[in-house]
Amino acid sequence: MAGEPHPAAPDTQQMRDLEMMQVALQQARLAWAEGEVPVGAVVVKDSQVIATGYNRPIGKHDPTAHAEIMALRAAAEVMGNYRLPGCELYVTLEPCMMCAGAMMHARLARVIYGASDPKTGVAGSLLNVFELDQLNHHTQITPGVMAEECGTLLKDFFADRRAVAAQKKIAADGVGT
Repeated sequence: MAGEPHPAAPDTQQMRDLEMMQVALQQARLAWAEGEVPVGAVVVKDSQVIATGYNRPIGKHDPTAHAEIMALRAAAEVMGNYRLPGCELYVTLEPCMMCAGAMMHARLARVIYGASDPKTGVAGSLLNVFELDQLNHHTQITPGVMAEECGTLLKDFFADRRAVAAQKKIAADGVGT
C-alpha cells in the first residue's frame, strides 16, 4: 500500500558478510573433520575470496596454525606480499592475541568475526587491541556476524568430544570387571 514503510532489505555489505561467513563456517567444518577445534577463516579482496584456512595446530604440531594464520599465510602467497591492504578477514571465532597481532601486521582493512571468545578474545571480549591508539595501524572490526551458528558449531564440537571421552571411560571402566 502506498505510504506504508517497507521492511529494510539487508545492504550489500551485510549480505556479503553473511556469504563470506558461510565460507568460513565451511572451513571450520573441515577442521572438525580432522579433529581440530572448528574455527575457519577467509581472506577477501575486492569481494573475492583469495585464501581460506582452518585450525590445524594439532595436525601440524604447530601452536601458530590457527585458522586466521593459515588464511593470512595463503593470502600473502597469493598477493606476493606480507601486507594485505584492502583485504578483509572473516573468522568464525573472535581472534586471540597472536592472531590479532598478525592481522595488524598484515594491515587488514577489516576483520569480521562470528562468535565471541570470553576467554581469549581480544577484539572486544577481554580487551580490544584493535582500538589501541598507540598502534600505527587500525583495523575495523565487525563482531557477531552469524554468531549463533558459529557458537553452536563450537559448542556441538566440545559436547561431542565430552561424549566420546565419557564413552571411552565407560568402556575402560568395564574392562576386567
